[in-house]
Amino acid sequence: MTSTQKAVAICAAIAVVAIGGEVAYLHYERNKSMKTQQAEERGPTNPDYLVFLKQKRPSTPADLKELIGQTIWVSAGGQMDYYPASGHHADYSKPAGTLLGAEPIVVETTATFRIAGGDAQVLLAFTKPKSEDPNKEYAVPVGYREGKDYTFKMDDIFFYDDPHELYKHWGPEVWKAIDSHQVILGMSESQVQLALGQVSKSVSEETGNRLVVYSNLGHPMAVTFVKDHVTAFRPDQGY
Repeated sequence: MTSTQKAVAICAAIAVVAIGGEVAYLHYERNKSMKTQQAEERGPTNPDYLVFLKQKRPSTPADLKELIGQTIWVSAGGQMDYYPASGHHADYSKPAGTLLGAEPIVVETTATFRIAGGDAQVLLAFTKPKSEDPNKEYAVPVGYREGKDYTFKMDDIFFYDDPHELYKHWGPEVWKAIDSHQVILGMSESQVQLALGQVSKSVSEETGNRLVVYSNLGHPMAVTFVKDHVTAFRPDQGY
């Protein structure tokens, strides 16, 4: 190969490398801008999604014994009536009240009772440390027995860790509203649900962008959400 041919070959090689580098750079820049745009469209991750909620998955009453003496907190507020209890007897004649969202209770024991016309109910006996009589016992159904099989709802109706710590990022103002079972502007659907209870209705299934009417233990409250923030609320005529 002559010197002229070598020079031509070297120039061609340099051109190929230069073109290849430019193509790679353009590909990188294009992908980088697309990824940045996609990240901006998705927005920041909701910190609620990063909260770890313990699951016990009990299959027999014996699985609940580890909870005796422990404090748990209500997650399914406004749904569960509780009854006066003494020993292994619960008085179903009249509810003593309804468990509210984020309310703490102390587990005393569990027992299985058969009620008229139904299956054997598994009741959780508990005390209310923030009540006027923190030693008074109550009972609430947490599952049932059908034949030899048990079904429990514990994981659906209780927090095993203090929600005030799990959702500390909600801030003191929101938690003050939740603990007093009130609504304030800016709250999310999850926060209002914990404050007013899970018994609600709406004509829309678009969570975070809709009007929701909460039963609120017989005091209906209509709440409007836009982008998962309360923008308006008012007492409702009926539920």
